[in-house]
Amino acid sequence: MISRIDLRGDALPEGPALRDLLPRADFDVSAALEKVRPICEAVHHRGDAALIDFAERFDGVRLESVRVPAQALTDALDALDPAVRAALEESIRRARMVHRAQRRTDHTTQVVPGGTVTEKWVPVDRVGLYAPGGRSVYPSSVIMNVVPAQEAGVESIALASPAQAPVFENDPAGGLPHPTILAACALLGVDEVYAAGGATAVAMFAYGTESCPPANMVTGPGNIWVAAAKRFFTGKIGIDAEAGPTEIAVLADETADPVHVAADLISQAEHDPLAAAVLVTDSVELADAVEAELKTQVAATKHIDDRIVPALNGRQSAIVLVDGVEEGLRVVDAYGAEHLEIQTRDAAAVADRVRNAGAIFIGPWAPVSLGDYAAGSNHVLPTGGCACHSSGLSVQSFLRGIHIVDYTQDALAEVAHHVVTLAEAEDLPAHGAAVKARFGWKVPGTK
Repeated sequence: MISRIDLRGDALPEGPALRDLLPRADFDVSAALEKVRPICEAVHHRGDAALIDFAERFDGVRLESVRVPAQALTDALDALDPAVRAALEESIRRARMVHRAQRRTDHTTQVVPGGTVTEKWVPVDRVGLYAPGGRSVYPSSVIMNVVPAQEAGVESIALASPAQAPVFENDPAGGLPHPTILAACALLGVDEVYAAGGATAVAMFAYGTESCPPANMVTGPGNIWVAAAKRFFTGKIGIDAEAGPTEIAVLADETADPVHVAADLISQAEHDPLAAAVLVTDSVELADAVEAELKTQVAATKHIDDRIVPALNGRQSAIVLVDGVEEGLRVVDAYGAEHLEIQTRDAAAVADRVRNAGAIFIGPWAPVSLGDYAAGSNHVLPTGGCACHSSGLSVQSFLRGIHIVDYTQDALAEVAHHVVTLAEAEDLPAHGAAVKARFGWKVPGTK
């Protein structure tokens, strides 16, 4: 059901050589880019009409309007299962606690008497947030996108999610995003919602249409078409990341419970047939026990043939055998997992040594599922090894740091000769002249 990679014995290679040995899904954003280009251009030139045509083509529903009516949000919240509402409200409460603490404060540094530099943090003006709606529905992704944007102080927030085809004749939910998505938006106070999916949603936010003003930034997870559209618009709008298939890596020794490990691997495999489930361990006994547990637990769950079995059987999933936890740390750092669980003795100490991961889950009582919904952390995280240079979504994602320079005449005079010298060293005499002009072309400290 899941392959093995044996990295015991010989010394582990360094850098790219080690990364090349580790399992990874095929996810060619460059190839997808050429397929989303005409979609994006159609939205640019035809606006809402293109969005309506693409919803019929991709989602099987002919929309009357791309913008979701306000009453539909209210109706969705009124009809929401009370237990689901309570769970969403608790998830929102915990996410707000964590993200509110991330808000940056302005800071002024006095460089010299009369000379200061202030770093001012300003939220982007408008963001377009995306909540997937393909194989599953993700109201949790609504929370993970909206809460940090709100806590950052973004004034204009819009959200898009694919239209759902009607289940029965005259289905009132047909042509709207999933009702649980709409209910989550209502709980969060987001009333600008659009029925648009995949690359069309990203293009709508990037270019703007008759119904939707353009956004400065687009965030949110999605499939390869969302990732390709984000790449297409890089430079025109800000993006969080080109999210790939979800990943879990578990670093475990013989103290780990194979029932827990197998359950956690399956929990990510049920997302998508390209989802990655990786166990890194120095215990053959644990590896054997996890394999046995996978067979038992997979047989008793849902989404077996269309998601879980293809994910576990795919080249992106494996049990990686290493000589010890030290070697295991090198492997998980090279892998840079979206979600990394540490299930070893002294798990907190081991986790403290990890450098590359989107989020780290310590010990047997912090499964990835907790982070997906109710830990308070954000589940929009870097994938595909990008954790070596990128972070998950946070309040900081929606803020821009602006330096404000304030110098008096005396403060400028004190450093003017250095500015002129460096300008001349770079053969940019006009830079120096801009300083000289302020002192009658005679800079203090120069001949």
